Amino acid sequence: MKPIKVLELSEVDRLKLEKGYHNGPTHSFRIRCKSILLKSEGKSAPQIAEMLEVTVPTVYAWVKRYEENGIKGLETRPGQGRKPIMDCSDEEAVRMAIEEDRQSVSKAREAWQNATGKETSDITFKRF
Repeated sequence: MKPIKVLELSEVDRLKLEKGYHNGPTHSFRIRCKSILLKSEGKSAPQIAEMLEVTVPTVYAWVKRYEENGIKGLETRPGQGRKPIMDCSDEEAVRMAIEEDRQSVSKAREAWQNATGKETSDITFKRF
């Protein structure tokens, strides 16, 4: 069996990670901080993965990100997640389509889709 790689943390780094774990902005960030703290306590990646209900490669990826970039590497990187269908420039066009056909959201949505070539649902249109 391979020996478990233990992360050596300075007291300052440990305090930053504990603060991130207790007060981090997102659940994901808090879990990542916890994984690094557990790794520094001598836990193996499979043990951490089981405790945090993530995959083993995920734990290894977080450790690598932490080693390369410190606590900043544990933050969610920009560009993650689904991109919005509509942007700020579409807002006025959507409002105009709804004004023209106030009785039927479906008809307003279809007119907007034909004009822009973008697809969306009635529910998205109802938010306006």
